Amino acid sequence: MKYTQLGRTGLKVSRLVLGTMNFGPQTDEADSHAIMDAALDAGINFFDTANVYGWGENKGRTESIVGNWFAKGGERRDKVVLATKVYGNMAADGEAWPNHDKLSAVNIRRAVDASLKRLRTDYIDVYQFHHIDRATPFEEIWQAIDVLVQQGKILYVGSSNFPGYKIAQANEIAARRGGTIGLVSEQCLYNLYERRAEMEIIPAARDYGLGVIPWSPLHGGLLGGVIKKEGEGRRSNSGRAADALADPAVRTKVQAYEDLLDKHGLEPGEAALAWLLTRPGVTGPIVGPRTGEQLASALRAAELELSGELLAGLDEIFPGPGPSPEAFAW
Repeated sequence: MKYTQLGRTGLKVSRLVLGTMNFGPQTDEADSHAIMDAALDAGINFFDTANVYGWGENKGRTESIVGNWFAKGGERRDKVVLATKVYGNMAADGEAWPNHDKLSAVNIRRAVDASLKRLRTDYIDVYQFHHIDRATPFEEIWQAIDVLVQQGKILYVGSSNFPGYKIAQANEIAARRGGTIGLVSEQCLYNLYERRAEMEIIPAARDYGLGVIPWSPLHGGLLGGVIKKEGEGRRSNSGRAADALADPAVRTKVQAYEDLLDKHGLEPGEAALAWLLTRPGVTGPIVGPRTGEQLASALRAAELELSGELLAGLDEIFPGPGPSPEAFAW
């Protein structure tokens, strides 16, 4: 496993990030623990979760599964760079009591203590804002974060689903306050099919020293050999992949993509992950395996070297937006 610094920090993290969103809803606790053991054995040290994972009446369940794994000992917690998120409404019925969601100082304080309890740890390495909060000023957010850092409950702060201007705003206000490191990472939707992050989010992240952590690297399965699996009767499409394939133009692109990778003897899903590892500013994509085989596939992707010819072919099928601001200014 290769490692890199997380943004401008001294923190070393693996080039693959283990996503845990499926732990609980789709993968039971025993299998989730087995996947985490296998990931750690393979050298993956960056684990990502969120307080809302588990969803519905089971919100918080995923953090509890991770916490129970830590409680097994064997230096599991010491070896893991743990990231979780705050923002979501944690009410099981979806009716949040006032101040029980988003990024007010009150909710941040409440949410971090609840996550620490579920995760069975006394600190979180990277505490991430799951979404922007349009009602709470960053001065209030950073004041709350400073207290948590001083208490030793969190070490670094990241964002998720932030636009470029909010990354800039957050870090400019942090710099003006002094003594606050500001955001060190951004999780965003980014993959071969969905490259709009290259217009503003990734340039902002690179300028401010944030590591970029792409989520949905296969775009909901669209880049994982979906047409081939469909033809073999191995997959019933749903969600993002089904919506995209309903467009004949998209289906043509995806077919060309699968044909190109077949020509090069590569698995589509593995190539899509490997492509992200070639992108400037990317720390590592989040992989969310439901099974051990899916984890093994992601590990193979981390070792792939994509040729210049293949990279050019991928750009031809899925061209990016181009540099900012030229991509939209003229």
